[in-house]
Amino acid sequence: MREESPLDAAIAATAARLREARYVVALTGAGVSAESGVPTFRDALTGLWAKFDPRDLATPSAFARDPKRVWDWYADRRAQVANVSPNPAHAALAEIERRVPRFLLATQNVDGLHARAGSRALVELHGNIARAKCSACARVAARWDEPLDHLPPRCAHCGAFLRPDVVWFEELLPDGALAAAEDAARECDVLLVVGTSAEVYPAAGLPDTARAAGACIVEVNPGTTPLTAGADIALCGRAGAILPALVRAAWP
Repeated sequence: MREESPLDAAIAATAARLREARYVVALTGAGVSAESGVPTFRDALTGLWAKFDPRDLATPSAFARDPKRVWDWYADRRAQVANVSPNPAHAALAEIERRVPRFLLATQNVDGLHARAGSRALVELHGNIARAKCSACARVAARWDEPLDHLPPRCAHCGAFLRPDVVWFEELLPDGALAAAEDAARECDVLLVVGTSAEVYPAAGLPDTARAAGACIVEVNPGTTPLTAGADIALCGRAGAILPALVRAAWP
């Protein structure tokens, strides 16, 4: 009989917590999407974009200076995302949502892969790259026509340029999204922190909020992060392997 490894024991302990939980919250970051082939934010600065700093492309001031350049970069990123599919980690989180009484997934990713995998109780903290919104009146547009003059498309309501519906540097997270995630962190029994270094605030504060309320903090990451030492359980490995194993162990 094979001796149980420390990782197997940690997965079993986490599975027991999930089975007993009344409310599970997951916080996900770029590591989950990277397993689908989505470039991380800095990795996306390749080819024509390699000479740019992210702050030259992802701030309100950058858009004001050169709206076409910013729009074109995000158009490239949308094309990249359109060619990838959800991976087993996305599917496992959707399955956990179906299995537990209450669930919320708060993601820092803007690629929409969680929704495509079937997650419904979903808060997109940093927006969604598939949407645009007006740079002036903030009306959201799920579809638009690319103009012939190669500038960003215009808002159908006020005529200002549309911009990606994502949170840029120098901007605050949407109040409703952040409040929903913070409320869930205060109420949950288990917080899964998956594929994120947990360094970018305010999302990085969610583990502290959950811990203060007595939740079990479980980290899933290939390497150590600033959160690892403070997690109740640290599962070292790819999310696409660890999360399906958790589902199988919790609900065989």
